[in-house]
Amino acid sequence: MKSFNKTLQYVFKTYISLFALFVISCGSRNSSNGSYKSTTVSYYANKFNGNKTASGETYRHSKMTGAHKSLSFGTRVEIVNVENDKSVVITVNDRGPLKPSREFDLSQGAFKKIANLNDGIVKVKYRILK
Repeated sequence: MKSFNKTLQYVFKTYISLFALFVISCGSRNSSNGSYKSTTVSYYANKFNGNKTASGETYRHSKMTGAHKSLSFGTRVEIVNVENDKSVVITVNDRGPLKPSREFDLSQGAFKKIANLNDGIVKVKYRILK
């Protein structure tokens, strides 16, 4: 009987451990891939509204989208203006920017969520979302 109780305790502890790991992994599904990185961002000029992006989508300046040199199309990225802490989540649907010092070009709609269009270029921190 003692052997059976020890086996039962072992099975119970194993299931509890597995359940705890499951809960922890489910809770982290919506978290980011890592810490924030710093860069500067700008936005698309009005003349690109209605043009095709590298992903084949039509660019709309009101959408929360952006361009990145290498991230997969459809990648979601949180971008935070370091001056005012305003943030926006964009979806990568284009390639760019051409300036090496910038990681992203944002749609005007996305840029307006974090800064005034007159600012033109702003310092941000960003993280890739899962």
